[in-house]
Amino acid sequence: MRALDVVGVRVEMPSNNPIVLLRERDGDRYLPIWIGAPEASAIAFAQQGVVPPRPLTHDLLKDVIEAVGRRVEEVRIVAVKDNVYYAELAFDGGLTVSSRTSDAIALALRVGCAIVGAEGVLDSGGVPVPDEDEDEVEKFREFLDHITPEDFESGSGER
Repeated sequence: MRALDVVGVRVEMPSNNPIVLLRERDGDRYLPIWIGAPEASAIAFAQQGVVPPRPLTHDLLKDVIEAVGRRVEEVRIVAVKDNVYYAELAFDGGLTVSSRTSDAIALALRVGCAIVGAEGVLDSGGVPVPDEDEDEVEKFREFLDHITPEDFESGSGER
């Protein structure tokens, strides 16, 4: 498993589909994953520190996990099959629960746990970005600084 950081979310043009972009912490690969609009908003909210007046689904899940005395230790992106990414939530005590990757990422950002990806996932879906292309990534980060969760309100479901 390789440690991953969430770079951010954006809308892919011209298809108008949201993606979440993850970066290998100790490497040069980026992992783009197409997600649904609600999950893109949930991830963007968490990254921007937006706290809604009432808990949204991922906030509720975080609250339930805490209420039952459990802790999410890490989120694992474990497989990719037919361009669909599979994740699992790894709880304290060794319990794991299958999850959509986008939901797992949204929860990880809320609980502050690590996100890791299987080497095979990064081998098949990871895109190497050499250091000399970092200016393109910086442009993407600047784009992320100016996007709002409302930009993800239309779009199709997770792939």
